[in-house]
Amino acid sequence: MLVVLSNFAFSQSIKQEKMQQLSYMTGDWIGTSKVYESGVVTKEVAAFEKISYDLDKTILVIQLKSESLQLHTIIYYDEKDQTFYYNPFSKNGARKLPAEFKDRQFIVHASDKKRFIFASMQDGGFKEYGEKLVDGKWMIYFEDVFRNVE
Repeated sequence: MLVVLSNFAFSQSIKQEKMQQLSYMTGDWIGTSKVYESGVVTKEVAAFEKISYDLDKTILVIQLKSESLQLHTIIYYDEKDQTFYYNPFSKNGARKLPAEFKDRQFIVHASDKKRFIFASMQDGGFKEYGEKLVDGKWMIYFEDVFRNVE
């Protein structure tokens, strides 16, 4: 029994260590969500996001609200697969997408031709943006820029 508990405690610390890399995303955020078509902003709306850890910092919960989108997302690290998973839930359903933490950014691989990137900004804010692969080049199609509500 002691071995099982010891392995469980070790397992928790690896998950928590991986999840700690995403701490820059936590907080109550307000910002602007922009939609791009061919590099031009076609829509801009206010966006609000609450991001917090739960379950002893083994998951990250994102609650996004804007005029055009409402998402409840769970991020976690799977030790067996050695990868992060990004699980967005909306009125239209849910998905499970693989992700990675690379070059101080959280990158969600939505498909071979779409990805979402969460990056911290030098001013203390953070941004999330989506890119599509078009003719071999990554083109931005949305960008949410946030600052802390404090």
